[in-house]
Amino acid sequence: MKEIYRFENGMTEENGHLYWDMDRLFDEVVKGMKLCKAKNCIPKSVGIDTWAVDYVLLDKYDVMIGKCYGYRDFRTEGMDKKVDLIISPEELYKRTGIQKQIFNTIYQLMEVRVNSPRSMERADSFLMIPDYLAFLLTGVKGNEYTNATTTQLVSPFSKSWDHMLIGELGFKDSIFDEIHMPGSVVGKLRKKTADLVGYDTTVIRVATHDTASAVAAVPSPDKDCIYISSGTWSLMGVELDEANLTEEGMKANLTNEGGYNFRFRYLKNIMGLWMIQSLKKECAPDMSYAQLCELAEQCSDFDTVVDVNDASFFAPESMKDAIDGYCGRAGLKKPEKLGEYATLIYRSLAMAYKDTLEEIESITGKKYDRINVVGGGANASYLNELTARMSGREVLAGPTEATAIGNLLIQLIADGKFSDLKQARECVRDSFEIKRYLP
Repeated sequence: MKEIYRFENGMTEENGHLYWDMDRLFDEVVKGMKLCKAKNCIPKSVGIDTWAVDYVLLDKYDVMIGKCYGYRDFRTEGMDKKVDLIISPEELYKRTGIQKQIFNTIYQLMEVRVNSPRSMERADSFLMIPDYLAFLLTGVKGNEYTNATTTQLVSPFSKSWDHMLIGELGFKDSIFDEIHMPGSVVGKLRKKTADLVGYDTTVIRVATHDTASAVAAVPSPDKDCIYISSGTWSLMGVELDEANLTEEGMKANLTNEGGYNFRFRYLKNIMGLWMIQSLKKECAPDMSYAQLCELAEQCSDFDTVVDVNDASFFAPESMKDAIDGYCGRAGLKKPEKLGEYATLIYRSLAMAYKDTLEEIESITGKKYDRINVVGGGANASYLNELTARMSGREVLAGPTEATAIGNLLIQLIADGKFSDLKQARECVRDSFEIKRYLP
C-alpha cells in the first residue's frame, strides 16, 4: 500500500453554524486522483467512505440546496421532541434499531421540515456525503446501505427505506433513492471528471460509512469478536446476523448500524479521541500524540474519571474548560497539569470501554476474551494498556489505517481478488503488525 495524498478536514464556522465545504472536499478528491496519474498509479477502481449522518439535498437541476450542515451544529436541539410527538422513541427503535443521537439525520431533516419547509419542497434528491461525492465523479445517484442506516430511516428487516415512517414524519418520500449494497458499481467517471484527472476508472460503492469500512478490516479470526473502531469517535461493538431490537439494547443506547453483506454492527458511540484531539489543538498544538501519551503516563496516579459521553464534551469552545466544569459540578478533583488532563481523558475512555463491554456481554449473553482495536487509537499505547487493565481482557491493536484498508478490501472483493470477507480479513491479519496488550 502507498499513500498518495492526504488533506486536512474540518467543519467551517459561519454565522454561528457549522458546515462542510463540499466544493473544497471534492476539489481535494480530484487533487488526489490527479496525483495518481502524476505518480503512475492509475487506480482500477475508486471507493469513497466518510463519516455518517450528514447529507445534501439537491434540486431538480442537481444543485445543492443551501449549505451542508455538520453534525456538530446545534440546529437539531429540540428536534427529538418534534419526532417524539409523531413516533415514540421505543417504537422508533423497534422500527429502525438505531440509537438516539441528536445529530442523527432524522432530526436534521426534521429541522429542515420545521424551519425550512421550502427547502424540503424544492428537494429532488437526498444523498449522504459519500454518495454525493460519487455522484460528482460519475453523474450517477444512489444511496449506499451502511451509511443510509445511520439516518434512522431504514428498516433492519427490509434493508431499505421505511417509506411509511418517512411519510409519517412529513418528509418528501420521492427524494430517497434506491439503496445499494457495498461492493456494487456506481459507474465510470463522467467525461468532465475523467478529463480533469487524466484517466477513466470505475467508482465502487464500498462500505461508505467509515466505521463500516473499518470494521470490515478487523483482523479477527473469531466470528464472535468485539471491536473498537478508535478515531474521533470510538465505536465499540460486535457483528450480528440479525438486528437486536430488545428494550435492554435501547436502554443501553446500543445501535444496529448496517455492515458489509447484510451484517449488523451492534455498537455504542463513545466520544472517542475527540477529547484528546481538542485538548491538543487548544493547549499543545506542536506536541505529538505520542508525547501526550507520555505526559499522561507520568501522571497516571491522577485517578479522576468523567463520563466521556456527557453533552458538555460534544462541541465545547474549550475542552479544558469543559473538563473543569464537569469536575466542578460533579465534585471531582480537577486536573491542573496538561498530563493530568490527558490521563483523565484516557482513563475515562478506558472506563467507558469496560462498561460497554459488560453491557454488550450482558445483552448478547456471550463472553468476549479479547478486544480488537483498529484505527488511529491503535497507536495510543497508554490507552490500550489502560483498556486491557480495566477490562481484564487482552487487547489486540491494529491496523491503524483500518478505514482505508476496509475500503480497499471491498474493492478487491468486488474485483474477485478475495472470495469473501473472511479471506480478506485473513490477509489483513497476515499483512499488518498487531500489538498485544495483556491485562
